[in-house]
Amino acid sequence: MSTALIGFGVLLLLCFFGFRVGFATLFVGLVGFAIQRGVSPALSMTGQQIMDDAMAYNLSVIPLFILMGVFIYRADISRDLYTAAYSALGQMRGGLALSTVVACAGFSAVSGSSVATAATMTRVAMPPMRQYKYHDSLSAGTIAAGGTLGIMIPPSVPLVIYGIVAEQDIGKLFMAGVLPGILLVLLFLGAVAVVVRLDPKAGPAGEPLDKDEARRARRAVWPVLCLFILVLGGIYGKIFTPTEASGIGAVGAAAIAFSRGHLRSFAEWRASLVEATRTTATLFIVIFGALVFAQFINLSGLPYDLVDIVDDMELSGPQIVLFVAFIAILMGMIFESIGILLLLVPVFLPSLFAANVDMIWFGIIVVLVTEIGLITPPIGMNVFVVRSVMPDIRLGHIFRGVTSFIVADLIALLLVFLIPSIAILLPSLMR
Repeated sequence: MSTALIGFGVLLLLCFFGFRVGFATLFVGLVGFAIQRGVSPALSMTGQQIMDDAMAYNLSVIPLFILMGVFIYRADISRDLYTAAYSALGQMRGGLALSTVVACAGFSAVSGSSVATAATMTRVAMPPMRQYKYHDSLSAGTIAAGGTLGIMIPPSVPLVIYGIVAEQDIGKLFMAGVLPGILLVLLFLGAVAVVVRLDPKAGPAGEPLDKDEARRARRAVWPVLCLFILVLGGIYGKIFTPTEASGIGAVGAAAIAFSRGHLRSFAEWRASLVEATRTTATLFIVIFGALVFAQFINLSGLPYDLVDIVDDMELSGPQIVLFVAFIAILMGMIFESIGILLLLVPVFLPSLFAANVDMIWFGIIVVLVTEIGLITPPIGMNVFVVRSVMPDIRLGHIFRGVTSFIVADLIALLLVFLIPSIAILLPSLMR
């Protein structure tokens, strides 16, 4: 166990000094394995691990869903989603913030990316909220928190990663994320309502929207809604696999973008494919590095030492889940969501299996926790994304604005923990 703990310490130190997580985990995993088994076996293991994972069929779902998200982004659907939400909620106190939450949920549902949602909605929602003199803390906090919905509402890349690492059915994980995703949207709406109730000046009501504009926006979002239903409905009905669904989603997103006047030149196609390739490459470096690091951790015996510790302490399944959630919250202050899943889940898998924990339910718990990490200081990935798009907003204002949403996330975490059926009801009904 001491060898593994030293490895984790070196990894944290490298990340602290600015090394990318993927390269840091790859380096520590390779060196740690070499120390225990020799340089030649370490190089052989690393090369074989990367080759096997690069050729894995299940991983093909990731670049296809990323491509789907890029096409949706290129279709410029975000403004219509925001307008459609505003037509229903904009006239209420805090209506623009409420509309932003709904639009973030809609955009993240088809893009699958928290970072893309936060960056896009900052450009769309911040100008009107500033026009109506919303407090920057509420505006930026709503966008940063709303962007986190992208890792829970399917199709979700973190759920795919978890499914691969924990060897769970990705289709069932997607279904498991639906009800918690809806719960999070409702709690975020409640968080906005509480903020504007305590401070009415934080979010004044907006003006009524022109009926023709509202009607046009609602018509424009129907294709995206149908695509979302097609992808999830096909998986739920087992008409096609998640990997096939990702391909169908990418083609459907391209068709929507084309119908809206985009992707009609070679330059646009090239830009979209290059963006999707870069994002995929960045993510796969993290995956490969973490899996090599996991080989080193397994060789050190840490997972099995943890099983013995859990047996000695006589911890129940729920207690182990709470313990893992606590560690994930701490890691969320340093690592981004994918890194947490890849580093934490393999270590505790033997303990979770030994305690007969429902791994679909646990997947939703751990993704909920990593979602909190996206808006928790000192890193708060989504907070920095919003800040990069609107550099005149102080970080302190954004972190203050996300406080109420962190509370909402914690309430959702508690509800899913106490009522597991929120997560496992839809998967249990799949044919």
